[in-house]
Amino acid sequence: MTHPFLDLPPLSAAHFASVEDRVARLLGTEHDVVIMQGEALLPLEGAIRGTVGPGNTALNVITGPYGQTFGNWLRDCGATVIDLAVPFHTAVSAGQIREAFAEHPEIDFVSLVHAEAATGNTNPVAEIGEVVRERGALFYLDAVASVAAEPVLVDAWGVDLCVIGAQKAMGGPAGVSAVSVSARAWARMAANPGAPRRSYLSLLDWKERWLDGGRKVLPHAPAQLEMLALEACVERIEAQGLDAVMGRHRAAAAATRAAAVALGGGLEPYVHQAREAAPVATTLRTPAGVVASELVARTLAADPALPLAAGGGALAKEMIRVNHYGADATVEAVQGCLAALGAALAEKGLAVDLEGARRAAQDAWR
Repeated sequence: MTHPFLDLPPLSAAHFASVEDRVARLLGTEHDVVIMQGEALLPLEGAIRGTVGPGNTALNVITGPYGQTFGNWLRDCGATVIDLAVPFHTAVSAGQIREAFAEHPEIDFVSLVHAEAATGNTNPVAEIGEVVRERGALFYLDAVASVAAEPVLVDAWGVDLCVIGAQKAMGGPAGVSAVSVSARAWARMAANPGAPRRSYLSLLDWKERWLDGGRKVLPHAPAQLEMLALEACVERIEAQGLDAVMGRHRAAAAATRAAAVALGGGLEPYVHQAREAAPVATTLRTPAGVVASELVARTLAADPALPLAAGGGALAKEMIRVNHYGADATVEAVQGCLAALGAALAEKGLAVDLEGARRAAQDAWR
């Protein structure tokens, strides 16, 4: 008995390398790209542990929960960590990065999340990259939520370590991820006695066993189905055109914000400025007296397929996330989410305009 997911011919080293090359083109980079055989937390942690140790001073930008996680890893590596936290309803600015360097000129590593899907904000990486380059620090970027939703230009922005995952705007699998590594980052790892070796977290193992050998022999059996799925989603982006895919996500964000305002009922965008809102997901603040997690649970009970979630932790009381990424970056998905939220608000006695929200989403879709 055969099955399309089983009994496949082995994935060759050349095939694996060709997928890495396509990911590199997607990121606009000449740096080495390694596809890691696990979800994006694998290279996110591996890149920090490979390049940071005692004696390093890291500027860790916190615009959401992932920035908080990076700070924990950096401290665990023995680095001196300077946290730059901004309210989750906004973005960090290049000016704030410059001020941090002025106060702490010893900073030699900067960690930043491009788009925080969990909080709905996005940061101006191009401008921040200029400041980091001026100071000569190593620049680490989490672009998991931003890739394919907005521009990610690794080389143009001077990013030394850029981690992506395919499960959001790329519309691909969650079981593989990728990291681009600059020559400066490789040198930092090679000089770091605490960098993981003979470990699932080790990027140096990939360099020595895969890249340095000309990518001729895979260091272990790859996650074949996930690799084929990653290749398929990159092929789909190439066929549609990256600009078109990003445009779809940008339109979904604009439509969601417009529909939320038109709906009424006290629902409003959580990120105040549209220019600071991530195109991959839109966060909404619930009105006073309405618990976000309860409202989401009510809407999902009626339609579990809606791409809705409540905020994490304390944000579960006040934040709703509309995840309009990948296949859900459509006007229909946006309209469905706002209609369901509107119906749940109406059940609580709040005045809503369902037709107005539908029209606003349609009008804002460009």
